[in-house]
Amino acid sequence: MLYLTDDLGLLPFFLPFGIIGFYRYLWFFIKVAAWLVYQPKLPKENPTYTGERDVTIIVPTIDAGEEFKIAAKSWLACGPKEIIIITETSMRGPLQDLANEVDPTKIKVLTVHKANKRLQMVEGVNAANTEIVVFADDDAIWKPTMLDYILACFEDLKMGGVGTSQTVHAVDPNGHQTLWEILAGFRLTSRNIEIAASTHIDGGICCLSGRTAAYRTLILKDPAFQYCFTNDLWLGKYPLNSGDDKFLTRWMVSHGWNTYAQICKEAELYSTFKNNWRFVKQVLRWTRNTWRSDFRSLFTERYIWSRHPFVAFTMVDKIFNPLTLLSGPILVGVFASLQEQRAGPTNPPLPGWNIAISYIVWLMLTRFIKLIPHFVKRPLDIWVLPAWLIFNYYFAIMKIYALFTLHEVGWGTRAGISNDLAADIGKAGEKHDHDLKIEMDNLNESYKKEESVQQADLQSYYLQQQEQRAPYEDPFFSEAELRQGTDGSFAPFEQQQPHQHQQQQQQHHTSTLL
Repeated sequence: MLYLTDDLGLLPFFLPFGIIGFYRYLWFFIKVAAWLVYQPKLPKENPTYTGERDVTIIVPTIDAGEEFKIAAKSWLACGPKEIIIITETSMRGPLQDLANEVDPTKIKVLTVHKANKRLQMVEGVNAANTEIVVFADDDAIWKPTMLDYILACFEDLKMGGVGTSQTVHAVDPNGHQTLWEILAGFRLTSRNIEIAASTHIDGGICCLSGRTAAYRTLILKDPAFQYCFTNDLWLGKYPLNSGDDKFLTRWMVSHGWNTYAQICKEAELYSTFKNNWRFVKQVLRWTRNTWRSDFRSLFTERYIWSRHPFVAFTMVDKIFNPLTLLSGPILVGVFASLQEQRAGPTNPPLPGWNIAISYIVWLMLTRFIKLIPHFVKRPLDIWVLPAWLIFNYYFAIMKIYALFTLHEVGWGTRAGISNDLAADIGKAGEKHDHDLKIEMDNLNESYKKEESVQQADLQSYYLQQQEQRAPYEDPFFSEAELRQGTDGSFAPFEQQQPHQHQQQQQQHHTSTLL
């Protein structure tokens, strides 16, 4: 091939793309090597956290059906303390009936004014009273060992969020998967390899998938988190309600918490996917969420570069992936058209069909190699490999389309989901609070003055108490650590050096005297 391109005078043109191709396959083999040596965290004999005491499962939903009962029974088999279902008001009756069929003693159904996933998640978090909350889709089916392996990661006191591996559960009761479901399975295989590799290399993960992910409750009950989570806007004007898992992952990174992906059979969940062409609409929504989140991680927040550089470079690689993928067939077409017209002295021109077949075989072979872990489990799915090749190129075009339509923030596959800002919906639902709202501008001046005097007295009292109280003691974190962070949220950063702590005490003492 090098001889042919040299004869055509196109070697300087093709060589850079050859280098790009070499880089991409090198990057792939690095991920595979990391995936092969990756090890999940194993549960302890005497764990710090147990499901019966420390775990609440939160399930935001609007249209759960019979698959919910299967999923709920699998959750209960893991032994959580409680399951909280959050839905809209009109769906309370049907979901309560489903809950009663499964286990009314452990499943609680709560409602919000209007369907909005982020608002539902916050309501569920505020109703939880355990150390750990686990978000789960209403069709996520767990293995009985799921919670044990999730909780094993929280033995690390700085662990904020934990994700799991995934596989496809067929919609057909007989277990038959359609072409669309097999394509979803191919995507999950690639994802499991990628997040296992990134977890092993630098402890990062691109996204803790919302299908099942666990978090420390104290992080999610933080008012700063809940405000940002329910007031998330793209470009300052487009309300984001999907992409909640992306937001949660970025929050863990930006606030100093660790994340981990448990990629093993014991922590593998089964989930349904659209078994028809609507799967493509799902992928489009996910792609838009990925673009928005990656741009924020790389260029706005930028914590990812220092905390998880491998994940950052993976995000950059995905940005250019559509262009490099589409450039392949274009360059092959250019070569095929020119090599007959400008054949060199060392090699005769190749027939066009020869070049086309050779290129397609090469593409099929490389895709097969990347999906070997999937074919080991489901060898009969190999018949979908040609469709997977076509889907790859379609997906590359879709990514470019998604990039130019990031203002589209709807779900696309679910009717009845509000596109309003979650915080606005929450305010509209709190009618009794609205009726009791006091407009401060209408208060008379005498009342304002009296109130300010009272506030001053209270502030003086608490300052005196602060000077007289015993030093703060915490078994894990110092008071300074608990109060770090510009937004006032809890963030377990590294401890300060002793001399820095002394300087802060001196500064505080001086300011008190002043």
